[in-house]
Amino acid sequence: MARTGLHGPHALNEKTIDANVSANIGAYALGRMNNDTFYVDYVGRSDTDLNKRLKDWIGKYPSFKYGHFDTVQIAFVRECRMYHDFSGLDNSVHPARPRGASYGCPDSNCTDLD
Repeated sequence: MARTGLHGPHALNEKTIDANVSANIGAYALGRMNNDTFYVDYVGRSDTDLNKRLKDWIGKYPSFKYGHFDTVQIAFVRECRMYHDFSGLDNSVHPARPRGASYGCPDSNCTDLD
């Protein structure tokens, strides 16, 4: 089974987000718990404020995992890897390349040309 490599899972609510997540660059997985297993339903990232971005999802998913990263490129790579590793995601499109980035998805089989 694929792994996110992120911290959590945590309940997706303002109190838990504020207790765990800072206003930095990061990637996240949203989903649900079932029998001590976290099921990933959606993946994303924030290039500026992960705490704020996660709050946008309160009420839409019950749980989240997160990771802070030093650069937008590292967060993008983690988001892409999760996007390709987990099937049946609610994501309707491939993760968007960061603004002004010259690099693309790290998955060699990726057909997304964004």
